[in-house]
Amino acid sequence: MAYIKRAVEDTIARISKMFPILLVTGPRQVGKTTLLLKMAEAQQNDGIARKYVTLDDPDVRYLAKHDPALFLQRYSPPVLIDEIQYAPELLPYIKMDVDRSRKKGDFWITGSQAFHLMKNVSESLAGRVGIINLLGLSDAEIYQEPSEPFQTDAEYLMKHLSVKRKRDLNEIYRRIFKGSMPELYADENVDWETYYRSYVDTYLQRDIRDLTQVADEMQFYNFMTIVAAQTSKPVVYEELANATGISAPTAKKWLSILVSSHIIALVHPFHNNALKRVVKMPLIHFLDTGLAAYLLKWGNSEALEKGAMSGAFFESYVFSEIYKSYLNAGKEPPIFYYRDKDKKEIDLLLYQNGILSPIEIKKSASPGKAAIKNFRVLEPITTEPAHAGLESLKVEIGTGSVICMANDLLPLDEKNWYVPVWLI
Repeated sequence: MAYIKRAVEDTIARISKMFPILLVTGPRQVGKTTLLLKMAEAQQNDGIARKYVTLDDPDVRYLAKHDPALFLQRYSPPVLIDEIQYAPELLPYIKMDVDRSRKKGDFWITGSQAFHLMKNVSESLAGRVGIINLLGLSDAEIYQEPSEPFQTDAEYLMKHLSVKRKRDLNEIYRRIFKGSMPELYADENVDWETYYRSYVDTYLQRDIRDLTQVADEMQFYNFMTIVAAQTSKPVVYEELANATGISAPTAKKWLSILVSSHIIALVHPFHNNALKRVVKMPLIHFLDTGLAAYLLKWGNSEALEKGAMSGAFFESYVFSEIYKSYLNAGKEPPIFYYRDKDKKEIDLLLYQNGILSPIEIKKSASPGKAAIKNFRVLEPITTEPAHAGLESLKVEIGTGSVICMANDLLPLDEKNWYVPVWLI
């Protein structure tokens, strides 16, 4: 199976030189192990012979859980330990080892699920571990184009025109429908429906049953499907609960499981004292549109593009591409959204260095100036009187983007641009 070069490789190499322990976490089957094995293979050229061990092996897992000290004698660093969540007993012993040696990059560890893993890591390995969240393939990885954190300013966008390939509506929706799982791109013989059926079965039977307190897997599957139907919409726990036949607190808990296992991301509203009527509900985005399409029984990309959820999938696809562009650079995605009690919305907001850049997402090829009409609701945050003397709360409004199916990068006015979706 062909290896697809990952945009995060340079970030992993950099973080491995900063910390004694590198943790790569993310959903199942996004290529964590393949990526680290490929990078370990490259390290051999520098004389680093890194061992590999997986805790999926029952005998190895038993040793790790019941005699961690002996395990680390057998698999001494430098080592890559796969599926660390199955033996959290190792973590204190890894801590003792790195405190003795203080060597950078000694331990590379992976974990598919973050429910208990991140709590154990933060308690046992604080200050000693660099964490990378790896998701499915981005467009930059699929098409082997340069990857940088997305920016809205014209200079960034103009620079990328020469390295990005134009793609039409049909190709975009084939990409949205297919999703982001590396195996679907590395092996053309893999059947899409069979793959995602197996993926969901494994997720429910191994991760949900083994690592959480979900009693009814089928009910959780129905909940996932209902959440998929809500992609790009604000969270209303009562609606999710009523549709699934569970309580609102259970819906909140189950949604947090989907967040922890990187199936979805919740985008929080931007808060500023000058914006008085902002709602507090987060926004749901499915991170793999192929998985969402499978759960909702879309049969092909043409049906999805013409269907009622075409726009919602387009929005989640754009969000996930921007989100991954930051994760692959080792940065926390600075992404928010805006919605007020008058139902005025801005799909995404990037907030960096005191600058807030609004983004609208439209499937249309030429959305018109109506697409940016709600950008005006942000004006109060730019004025000092609104902050009652707290000038540090002032925010500058940056370049706005309307990400759409336009054929080219074009100015909408002096402050805002049409951005073709293939350019992100």
